[in-house]
Amino acid sequence: MRKEVVLITGANGEIGHDLITHLTEKENTNILALDVMPLDEELRPKCERFIQGDILDNMLLGRLVAEYEIRAIYHLASILSTKAEFNPETAHKVNVEGTLNLLRLAVEQAGWQGRPVKFLYPSSIAAYGLPSIEAKAKAGKITEEEWCRPITMYGCNKLYCEHLGRYYTTNYRQLAADQSPSGIDFRSIRFPGLISAVTTPTGGTSDYGPEMIHHAAAGKPYNCFVRPDTRLPFMAMPDAVKALLDLEKAPKENLTKLVYNVTSFNPTAQEFYDIVMKAFPKAVINFVPDDARQGIVDSWPGDVDDSAAARDWGWKPDYNQARAFEEYLLPAVAARYQS
Repeated sequence: MRKEVVLITGANGEIGHDLITHLTEKENTNILALDVMPLDEELRPKCERFIQGDILDNMLLGRLVAEYEIRAIYHLASILSTKAEFNPETAHKVNVEGTLNLLRLAVEQAGWQGRPVKFLYPSSIAAYGLPSIEAKAKAGKITEEEWCRPITMYGCNKLYCEHLGRYYTTNYRQLAADQSPSGIDFRSIRFPGLISAVTTPTGGTSDYGPEMIHHAAAGKPYNCFVRPDTRLPFMAMPDAVKALLDLEKAPKENLTKLVYNVTSFNPTAQEFYDIVMKAFPKAVINFVPDDARQGIVDSWPGDVDDSAAARDWGWKPDYNQARAFEEYLLPAVAARYQS
């Protein structure tokens, strides 16, 4: 008898930490965790099993199909935006081919089980691409269908994988003589910049915000790589996990989209700076914009329209800007670096 589990790829990443903790402590879920890096020791007892392995390893994924009944997949593994620009071919391999491997696994699982397998896919505002700062200012809150012209490999990967999820859910093998549904229930969220008090930033182009906080708390100087007037949407990590869980639980008949925006607050880099300096008056933070990274951030929206998520599955963040900093980020990050 195969054990029923939820598979989490990229389990040791920022989202994975909070997601594993919530699913095991509040929902008593059996977690099958997969990551190319060793899983943090405090997470291991919370998982049914941890496998250190690669989503590009088809033999490994084949064993998972045979050994477990996977009812849902949270596919968190990816190479993030900044790192992807240094090695775009590797990023494409991991981000796209890895996703395709997981979609194939989900098809096999759905066939074995005779029921749909939910596939939760964190996408990104990197899927957008605005041509200028003027266009960004004029656009205001952007819907899911607008300005999908990414200028980064990461953004291209995310947008294409959204389309792959749509294909597998609605048009899989549509010309085959034995055509039948794939059994995949694909659901995706385009996340804004995510800020965690539990893990350190890992190379995202929106990480200038959390990097300010972590450097200040650790007493290290920091050169912010964007201009003070740079504006992006952000979200506290607990709200990101909440969004994934809420979307997973939503009745399929309520969903009008396969890809949803979510957001919470959208400060400028100057506002980030002011908040951090108030909390850590001795911090040394300078604005030293990097033209290339600034260009990427300028192509992303200053705000997004998440009304579809609110309408279809009741999305509402728990943390506005004030609560995110005062109750979640600043106290926890400060405590992390106290000697």
